[in-house]
Amino acid sequence: MKTVGILTGGGDAPGLNAVIRAVVKRSIPRGYRMIGLRHGWRGLLEKDTVDLDAKAIAGILHRGGTILGTSRTNPYKSADDARRAEAHFTALGLDALVAVGGEDTLGVASKLSQAGFPVVGVPKTIDNDLSGTDTTFGFDTAVSIATEAIDRLHSTAESHDRVIVCEVMGRHAGWIALHSGMAGGADYILVPEREIDLDAVIAAIERRRVRGLRFSIIVAAEGALMPSGEIAKAAGTDAFGHVLLGGIGERLAKEIESRTGYETRSVQLGHVQRGGTPTAFDRWLGSRYGLLAADMVHDRAFGMMAAYRGGVFAPVPLATAVAQLKTVPAELIDLASTLFA
Repeated sequence: MKTVGILTGGGDAPGLNAVIRAVVKRSIPRGYRMIGLRHGWRGLLEKDTVDLDAKAIAGILHRGGTILGTSRTNPYKSADDARRAEAHFTALGLDALVAVGGEDTLGVASKLSQAGFPVVGVPKTIDNDLSGTDTTFGFDTAVSIATEAIDRLHSTAESHDRVIVCEVMGRHAGWIALHSGMAGGADYILVPEREIDLDAVIAAIERRRVRGLRFSIIVAAEGALMPSGEIAKAAGTDAFGHVLLGGIGERLAKEIESRTGYETRSVQLGHVQRGGTPTAFDRWLGSRYGLLAADMVHDRAFGMMAAYRGGVFAPVPLATAVAQLKTVPAELIDLASTLFA
């Protein structure tokens, strides 16, 4: 009996359990033994596994997070860890591994594949910034949660004649900010792809006041760039070298209040965006990705990532999928700006 492993790495995303469930349901009838590696790549480094059978995946479709746990472990951060990960792949008797994750997790998967190991990838990130696929699961849920929050902020902003800056996730790509900001009727949307023009933001706020609208909502991605650069919430980086971002909303609120005199508050949605029950779309998308990943293993389409492009599910090379991030194009930012105050 062939053994297939599955792991979930990086930040959690609504829909991860849908992927796990689909891979297992598709693979067991074909005679595969399914095991989960706990806490992402750390599970491979520590040989920490759990059997995945029908009982293990019962009732998980609607649950947020991941039953396997996750981490931001990078086995290629050191040569010793890389050798250990590769040795454990063989020691665990893995005939294939399904890695579910974003840029960093799939970057490790690509390196393992290039080293000759049978790996397939599934794209996961609420930021929707992976190349090679049109949409990643978790994004729809994050946008829905952010949009609901913006709707609620409208109420308190209007009641108090305030400006409210809503900080959403998005390190290098502003897809969540753009989609939720447009859906929530934001008066200005700030994304990492374009440096913040504070004069333009304040001009938009003032235009509303001239029209008798005494409140404003600004949506800012956490990676939105001030002229001085990114705003970090703490010193240091994670295992993949990423700066720990956070605080752009608070910084903007202080700048806006200082320059306009209008009472301004900031709200950082943070991990609320990636938690809780996945939307119907993310459950469906995660399930379809899982089914395709299981088929890729069965067909020995290794070194590939499950992708959804133009309404069609099909594999694409892992190396291509992680070659560069999918960011918001300038023309889309300009288009959205026609809706600003």
